[in-house]
Amino acid sequence: MRAVIQRVLEASVRVDGELLGEIGAGLMVLIAAGEGDTEADCKLLVDKIVNLRIFSDDNGKMNLSCLDVGGEILGISQFTLFGDARKGRRPSFMAAMEPVAAEKLYLGALERMREAGIGKIAMGRFGADMQVALVNDGPVTILLDSKKTF
Repeated sequence: MRAVIQRVLEASVRVDGELLGEIGAGLMVLIAAGEGDTEADCKLLVDKIVNLRIFSDDNGKMNLSCLDVGGEILGISQFTLFGDARKGRRPSFMAAMEPVAAEKLYLGALERMREAGIGKIAMGRFGADMQVALVNDGPVTILLDSKKTF
């Protein structure tokens, strides 16, 4: 599984003009499942996300996690994280997991975040054309891959 994590002051998601979710300070997380990903990949990724020390402590050092600061999470499904643009100009999405299984892992990831102690989790609509707005804090953006390919 892959994720793009952005530390935000606020974030929201809309579909067809309807507000589906919004958060205050915390993390906006784009999440994708790839072929061969399992619950173990999901668990590893979620543990990394909620415990990633990218929030500032009293000394201005990035030493605190989303859990430590009581941050909120907006989780957005984003199969294009598995886009491969190494050849040609049109990305291939062959490495992305098929939608039914991918949605299960996406929803499982959000549930694991709740179980880990994240107080507020907002989400988009799987497979929908979404409009995501955010105010990146820092900016801080981190890329994660459960297979550790980067």
